[in-house]
Order: sequence, then structure tokens, then C-alpha cells
Amino acid sequence: MHRRTALTVSAALLAAAPLLTACGSDAHPGAAAVVGGERIDVSSLQAQVKDVRTAQERSPQAAQLVQATGDLSRRKLNVMIFDRVVDKVAADNGVTATRAELQQTRTAFVRESGGEERLATVLLQEQGVAPGQIDDVVRRNVLMNKIAAKLGVTDTPEGQQKMTEVFSAASKALAIDVNPRYGAWDDAQVRLSATAAPWLRQIGQDPAAAPAGA
Repeated sequence: MHRRTALTVSAALLAAAPLLTACGSDAHPGAAAVVGGERIDVSSLQAQVKDVRTAQERSPQAAQLVQATGDLSRRKLNVMIFDRVVDKVAADNGVTATRAELQQTRTAFVRESGGEERLATVLLQEQGVAPGQIDDVVRRNVLMNKIAAKLGVTDTPEGQQKMTEVFSAASKALAIDVNPRYGAWDDAQVRLSATAAPWLRQIGQDPAAAPAGA
């Protein structure tokens, strides 16, 4: 698979963020968000947060790690929603990730990071990713690479704009409804408000090199 370098996403491409509806009220009790009619339960979000906090607490730098990840619930929900947008774009374009591709990519990440332990350490420190969540990072990376290849996206402003427009359209189609306690989803930037866009800017490279909050 062709290895691509950074694909950044413009922060001001489309119009205003969508109107926020009352997810988490009587319409969707217990839901952190509803994406394409499917719930992301608060319990599922809390489980992801707990996994990260548990991993952080095992580190000698526990206090610093907890402080660095800030509002982890919002950060995790941001990525959980984004992964569903990735899945839609992949499905719309006939893109899948095979078991062999996932294994090959993870092996490459481990090698480039200097070992499994080093990869886990950096992802926990820089992105708030627990060891058990690394496969999700790998899968996202593989799908993003293959989507970019399918769309003919290059590392140019035009390519970046095309990628953003495709993901923004998919985001709108999913009618993403977020519980107000976590903020509002911005279709234009494909992210939860007040969080970093979870795009893998280092597509095809070691995910440990991606920015924090990705």
C-alpha cells in the first residue's frame, strides 16, 4: 500500500456547525450520541475512558498523563463518532480493511516505534489511547489510507479539500446527534466542538507521530 504523508484538514471549509438537538434527553436516554440512527451509549464511552485512566495510573507519570488528556470523555467521544464517519466513507467507496492489512500495518507501526511497548507508551502519552485500543487506531489508519487512494487524494490543498468535503458529506448524512453535555458535532470540520479534529494527519506512518487529541 502506498504510504502517504500528512493530510491536514482545513478548519474553515464549509458553513456553520449544525443545529444541536436534544440527544440524551427523553428521546435518547443514556446515549452519548446517535450516529446514523445507532447509539453510542454513555456506558460504552465510560468504558473507553476507564481503560485509558487505568493504563495511565500504571505509569510513573500518572498525574501528568491525566492532566495532559484533559476532558477525556469528550476526546474519546470525538474519536468514537469519527470512526463511524470513516466507516461510512469506506462503505460508500467500497473500501475494506483485511485482517492481513491490519496485521501488516500494526507490525510496521511496532517496528517504526521501536517495539510494542514503546508504541503503547507513546500512544497513551500523546493521544490517550489505551493498549487495548491500538487496533482501532491501526484500523482507522488503514481505512484512511485506502480511502485516500480510492479517491485519488494527494498531499496538496486540493487533495485535502476533497478529503474534507467527502467526510463532511458523510457526516451530514449520518445526522449526528450529540448529548449536549459533550458539546455539538461540527459537520464542516468533522469533529466535536472544542476538540482537535481526529484526522490521522500522518496517514501511512506511525500513528504515534500523530498530534495529541487525534
